[in-house]
Amino acid sequence: MASGALVKPQMLGLLAKHLQFYIVGAFTVALGVAALCKFGVAEPRKKAYADFYRNYDSMEDFEEMRRAGIFQSAK
Repeated sequence: MASGALVKPQMLGLLAKHLQFYIVGAFTVALGVAALCKFGVAEPRKKAYADFYRNYDSMEDFEEMRRAGIFQSAK
């Protein structure tokens, strides 16, 4: 076995190479999670609130609760 056939291990810059790989991976995962939260949770919730309050009448809701006897102070 000749020593020229063995590949020397990379020691210089190994930490920097691995850190660069994992930082890019972590950044990519973070952007993916942020996009998932925005388009999977925030936008549907915003649309649901907009749809609800488009036709919501607070006085009608109050009168319905008053007739049901929920409020003690309102006659």
